[in-house]
Amino acid sequence: MTGYIPFGSDSSGGFLDGKMLVATPSMQDERFARTVIYICAHSSDGAMGIVVNQPAKNIRFPDLLKQLGVIDGVSDMRQPRGAPIRIVNGGPVESGRGFVLHTNDVFIDNSTMPIEDNICLTATLDILRSIAIGEGPEQALLALGYAGWGAGQLEREIQANGWLHCDADPGLLFDDQVDTKYTRALRKLGIEPGLFSRDAGHA
Repeated sequence: MTGYIPFGSDSSGGFLDGKMLVATPSMQDERFARTVIYICAHSSDGAMGIVVNQPAKNIRFPDLLKQLGVIDGVSDMRQPRGAPIRIVNGGPVESGRGFVLHTNDVFIDNSTMPIEDNICLTATLDILRSIAIGEGPEQALLALGYAGWGAGQLEREIQANGWLHCDADPGLLFDDQVDTKYTRALRKLGIEPGLFSRDAGHA
């Protein structure tokens, strides 16, 4: 993890900043089938988001902290201040790097990017150190990698009926009911999942 956050720290001008993308059955890229993505930055230069419903397998948060040198041993990690930190496969771009999506009760100068309402993104080890000593944010998600789009690419995919979008909520972002996030996102859009495949062209 480094201090780099794609597309800079000014996320105020993007139409989809802080929204959730929901893949439709028309999504052509199999990597994004049935995904729910939180958009962190969206502008004329492109977009960056975090997949929130693809849990990383066989990775424990304390073990990852030890591997990164944040703690010496698993027993050194203190009880998190909030909910346990979940690790997800955030997307296919730079999958070896970590991005922490979290509530704004922890803010690190020159590292934390405010997104929308009380949600922030931090991509430095400082946020992991805070979590390790029990001073981390109330809710957080560690994403390995991210989803990225070039200029105009996301807009074209939406026009091609590959994505729908809805408002985000803390449950969709942070809770551990990963298997239901796609269904819940569809229902926020007023779509019954069982009918979605047949009606996707008219959603």
